[in-house]
Amino acid sequence: MLSADHAALGAIHRRALERGVTTSLYVEEMFSTGFDAANRAVFAEFAPEDAKVVGIALRAGKKVVDKITKGARMHA
Repeated sequence: MLSADHAALGAIHRRALERGVTTSLYVEEMFSTGFDAANRAVFAEFAPEDAKVVGIALRAGKKVVDKITKGARMHA
């Protein structure tokens, strides 16, 4: 698992989109809900530039992921 600040998360998301890698974003407000439908509803309330992104999941080959996540560091 990696950790990154808000700016780095934005850069990681942008690089993933540029490479066509599918991502799942987690916004801060999702952690105040208790179930999937509520998570989806709260996620839909925010425009991409307004969302408080706190996590990103992505799946691709290791080399691609390493390039996309450049700037993040190992989470202790």
